[in-house]
Amino acid sequence: MEDEALNKDEKLRKDSLKSAKDEANNGGAGGDGSGGGDGGDIVLKPKMTLVNGITVIVGSIIGSGIFVSPTGVLINTGSVNMSLIVWIISGLFSMVGAYCYAELGTMIKKSGADYAYIMETFGPFLAFIRLWIECMIVRPCSQAIVALTFSVYVLKPFFPECQPPEDAARLLAVCCILVLTFINCWDVKWATAVQDIFTYAKLLALFIIIGAGAYYLFRGHTEYFTFDNTKTEVTSLALSFYSGLFAYNGWNYLNFIIEELKDPVKNLPRAIAISCTLVTVVYVFTNVSFYTILSPEEVLGSEAVAVTFADRVFGMFAWTIPVFVALSTFGAVNGILLTSSRLFYAGACEGQMPEILTMIQIQRLTPTPAVLIMALLSMLYLTVSDIFALINYVGFATWLSIGAAVLCLPWLRWKQPKLNRPIKVNLIFPILYLIATVFVTVVPMIASPVETGYGCLMILSSIPVYCIFIAWRNKPKWFNRTMVGLTRFLQKMLMVVGKTKPAQV
Repeated sequence: MEDEALNKDEKLRKDSLKSAKDEANNGGAGGDGSGGGDGGDIVLKPKMTLVNGITVIVGSIIGSGIFVSPTGVLINTGSVNMSLIVWIISGLFSMVGAYCYAELGTMIKKSGADYAYIMETFGPFLAFIRLWIECMIVRPCSQAIVALTFSVYVLKPFFPECQPPEDAARLLAVCCILVLTFINCWDVKWATAVQDIFTYAKLLALFIIIGAGAYYLFRGHTEYFTFDNTKTEVTSLALSFYSGLFAYNGWNYLNFIIEELKDPVKNLPRAIAISCTLVTVVYVFTNVSFYTILSPEEVLGSEAVAVTFADRVFGMFAWTIPVFVALSTFGAVNGILLTSSRLFYAGACEGQMPEILTMIQIQRLTPTPAVLIMALLSMLYLTVSDIFALINYVGFATWLSIGAAVLCLPWLRWKQPKLNRPIKVNLIFPILYLIATVFVTVVPMIASPVETGYGCLMILSSIPVYCIFIAWRNKPKWFNRTMVGLTRFLQKMLMVVGKTKPAQV
């Protein structure tokens, strides 16, 4: 009797989904009749232009790091000139990886980026490990840290003689995440508009710093540009590249939302090329500007290099730099939220996340459940006292998984040579990238065994989760009924429907 009642409920559910889709296709989605996709499905719509794509990448890469603390590279290189070389090579390294991703993104046109590529190439188990690390630890931790940096710099003018209260900073970080969550749930155009505006703001701040540095450079302030005290240990150089590459993290974020990019075959490679070149140039010249005024000792002793630079150069207008840092980090939080929610969505579409995360809001056409879960996880990490350590623990795993995604390119050339490839990268590029990936992951693992051990434990935690929730097919009926009931409840609360099959008992 219970099974019969459940089947009737399932029929009613299907009918309600059909009615919701019909309503959306007839103008429910914002009143313009654009709610449905092909075949009447509720789908993510391609609304993003080339400019939107560029600002997503630039806005995601440039966060608080270049403003606050470029000391990691300098600590491990020992000299200004060597640190500049590391910044340049890190940018070129990121460009090579992005070039490889351009072929993968135009060949496998699925949201989820490296997760989707690993799924198509190496299967669900390795793809889930990548999904677990990125969704449950790296992205929410990163968003929490950037949101916290935003709140600290907003509060700094009110506490000029000391650090802002920790609780106040965390509360403001929560407010930042909640505001951006609403925007991302309401309309993709709103989210991309926020990304555009705040990307322009952070670039303006960097151009002001670069302009000031150029003025002092032409006046002959070149005394700090030397190779004095350069470190030659392989482990130190590897750790310096690790710090530099962390600052460039985000160049692959547009691939996560490729389904929402107009004409991706043309716009994806253009957006990647323009944004990576722009960021590399800006990063290098910003560092040059810092060293026209600040000595290596001053840079190493400063918690906020850009603020120290502004105090020395801009005088009474130095307060503008904390404002620009706040704007920069606000845009970076938006970029992480915009792209990370699509990773949850992609994982759910493959059956490796709860079904509710595949669903789209019928009126706004946004992946509302995925946006909300990303926001909730980020706010959860704001309760942890040392979330920076968590990022360090899994940093090597992030680059290792990106290397695994690049490995998909030569593997698919060998296994599936007839796949349609609008862009065909010379194989020398993925080979060079893979060699460099081994260098920047294996050597720091040897140099920092404790952090590596914690990172490995986090990776291994994905195995029991995969075995219980994905590999185990014959789950008890009570478990399936509970999941179906929870999914229905959340659908009604959020007014969402999916294009995938309804959950079955």
